[in-house]
Amino acid sequence: MTDDHRQMASPSPAASSQDNALLALRPYWRVTFAAFLGWFLDAFDQTSLLLTLPDIARSLACSLSTMGTIILVQSFGRAIGNTSWGWLSDRYGRRLAFMAGVLWFALFSGLSGMAWNVTVMMIVQFMFGIGFGGEWTASAALLMESVPARSRAMASALMMSGYEMGFLAAAAAQALILPHYSWRVLFFIGIAPALLALFIRWGVAESPVWMATQSRRTTLGKDHPRPKRPPFRLDHAALQAIALMSVLEFQKAAVYSLYPTILRTVHHFTPAQIFWPIGLFCIGSLLGKLLCGWLAGRYGDLKVMLGTIVTVMVLIYPFLSSTHYSILLVAALLMGMAASGIFALVPYYLAKRFPSETRSFGMGLSYAIGSIGQGLAGWLIPVFGPRNALPISAEGFVLGSSVIVGALAIAEPAHLPGEHMETDPA
Repeated sequence: MTDDHRQMASPSPAASSQDNALLALRPYWRVTFAAFLGWFLDAFDQTSLLLTLPDIARSLACSLSTMGTIILVQSFGRAIGNTSWGWLSDRYGRRLAFMAGVLWFALFSGLSGMAWNVTVMMIVQFMFGIGFGGEWTASAALLMESVPARSRAMASALMMSGYEMGFLAAAAAQALILPHYSWRVLFFIGIAPALLALFIRWGVAESPVWMATQSRRTTLGKDHPRPKRPPFRLDHAALQAIALMSVLEFQKAAVYSLYPTILRTVHHFTPAQIFWPIGLFCIGSLLGKLLCGWLAGRYGDLKVMLGTIVTVMVLIYPFLSSTHYSILLVAALLMGMAASGIFALVPYYLAKRFPSETRSFGMGLSYAIGSIGQGLAGWLIPVFGPRNALPISAEGFVLGSSVIVGALAIAEPAHLPGEHMETDPA
C-alpha cells in the first residue's frame, strides 16, 4: 500500500478539520500541480484565440461573426474531447488520458499559428478543442480521486485557478508580442505544454480510486465471468450536472469571451492597455477561486454558487460598459472573483454526481455540453450585438443565463452517487 493510500485511509487528527484542507494537500502536490499546470497551459492556448480575434479577422479577411463561428466550432471539438476522453479515462486510466490530452492540444495550438484561411483555422481549432476538452476531463477526475475527501473543494479551486493564470500569461504575452510580431507567434508558444507530459509520466501516480475499481473487477473475474462495466446512468444528479454546466459555461463565456474584443473595438484600448483590466480580472479570478474553495468547505457549495451568481448580475454593466477607467478596473477585479470563483467548485461539484465506474465519462459529458454552451455564447453575442452593441448583447445574455443557473443550482438531488468514494475513510 502506498503512502497516499495509507494517508487517505487514516487521516491524522491535525488534518481532520476544514481549516487544514490546504495543509492536507501537501503530500499530493504533484497531482495538484499537474492538474493546475494542465489547465494553465490549456487556458494560455485557448485565450490566445480570444485575445487576437480582431487581428485574426483582419489577417484572414473575415468578420467578427465568422470568428464567433470558429469559437463555436472549437466548442464542438471540446464536446467530443470531453466525452471520448472520459470514456478512455474510465477504461484505460486517468493518467494516460491526461498525457494524451496535453500532447494533442499542444500540437494543434502550434498548427493554429500556421492557418492561412478561415476554413483551415476552423478545422485546426476543432481538433484543438478535442484535446482541450480531453485534458480537463482526465485531469479533473484524477485530482478528485487522488486527494483526501476533506481537501477536494480546495484542490478543485487550485486546479481551476490555473485557467486565470494562463489567461493572465496570455494577456501579458500579447501585450509584448502583438505590437511587434504577428498573432501567429502566440500560437507557436502553445507548443510548449507538450513538456508537461513528461512530468505526468514520471511524477504523477494513477488514481487510487480507479486502481481500486480495476482491482475489484479483476478479483471478481477470477471466480466468475468478468463483470460488465456498469452502464452510465442518466439519473437526477447526472441531469442536474449536465444542465447546470451547459448554462454556467454559457454565462461565463458571455462574461469574458468577447471581453478583450470589447475593450479593443468599443473602448478603443491598445493591446498594452487591455492588459490591466484583463490582468485584474485574472487576479480577481485567482483570489475568488481560492476564496470560494475555502467557503465551500465551510458552508457548502450551493450557498457559494448562489452568492457568486448574484454578484455577477450586479457587476455586469460596469464591467462591460463603464466609461470611467477606474470603475472599469474595479469591476474587472470583482467580476473575476465572482464569475470565475464559481468555477473553483466545478470538479468537486461534478465528481459528487457520478459513481466511480463512470465518473470521468459523466464529468466529461457535463463539460462537453457546457462547451457547446460556451461556443453558442461566443457565436450569438456578435450576431445580436454588431459593432458598438457588443456590450449590450453580452449583458442581456449574462443576466438571462444567470437566473437559469441559480434555478438549476437550487434543484439539488436527494442522492449524490459520488459523494463518498471507495478510498474515503468509513
